Amino acid sequence: METLTDSLLISRYQKGDENALSILISRHQKELFSFIFYKLMDEELANDVFQDTFMKIIVSLKEGRYNDDGKFILWAKRIAHNLIIDHYRLKSKHIKVSETTYENEEFSIFDLLKETEENIEERLITNQIYDDLMKMLVFLPENQQEVIKLRFFDGLSFKEIAEQTNTSINTTLGRVRYALINMRKIMEENQIILTR
Repeated sequence: METLTDSLLISRYQKGDENALSILISRHQKELFSFIFYKLMDEELANDVFQDTFMKIIVSLKEGRYNDDGKFILWAKRIAHNLIIDHYRLKSKHIKVSETTYENEEFSIFDLLKETEENIEERLITNQIYDDLMKMLVFLPENQQEVIKLRFFDGLSFKEIAEQTNTSINTTLGRVRYALINMRKIMEENQIILTR
């Protein structure tokens, strides 16, 4: 009996096995729904985003746009996260947020992203910060992009990142450190101010 890994289920689904998708969804639905609900704190809205996330996943899988790297749940969470940002972006079109400069030290820019009980205005600002950070990430080497996303967007511990990327904790810490240093340079060169 072969082990039904996520990769194998995806492969089977892409070859027409609808049951493989059902297994994949049931395997990850609790973790993914919790991830969405925790960010929205609204069950009805979380259900909508959850459904939309799986619709996007299905379309991406059918079109062969999923690169199999064995990290299906992280990929699914990124899709959900983007949908959540889209939701707030639509709501924010008519809300003006005042900007203030933020003095950043090495880890400070990410202190802004800590999960807190935020009101709608604070969430909008957080989402803008996420957008600015995503724009900056593309300038980093791929291995630095990966650790930043895993640490600050997916909330993994350094130990989990080390396991996920098959590196030592020291290497992981080094990559995060260099990524943050590089991001500070990018902020200065492009005059990006993360606001709160």
